Amino acid sequence: MGLDDDFKTAADEATKLPSKPSDADMLVLYGLFKQANVGDCNTSKPGFLDMKGRAKWDAWKKLEGKGQDDAKRDYISKVEELKSA
Repeated sequence: MGLDDDFKTAADEATKLPSKPSDADMLVLYGLFKQANVGDCNTSKPGFLDMKGRAKWDAWKKLEGKGQDDAKRDYISKVEELKSA
């Protein structure tokens, strides 16, 4: 399988993990997923009262500059790590 197929498989497996990942792990997965699919963050930062939205935005924004293929590889590795935890 190619990288794109492996990424799609990992994204599917991420929804079927045996236990719910921590909030920190969920933010890592979110940021990597967005970076892999969209590239650099292209939205404005959510308002101060949107704590969840700000955390997700920050997780994606800190990956700015990372290539989409690198983000896919990191996402796959993170899912594999969570599957074995």
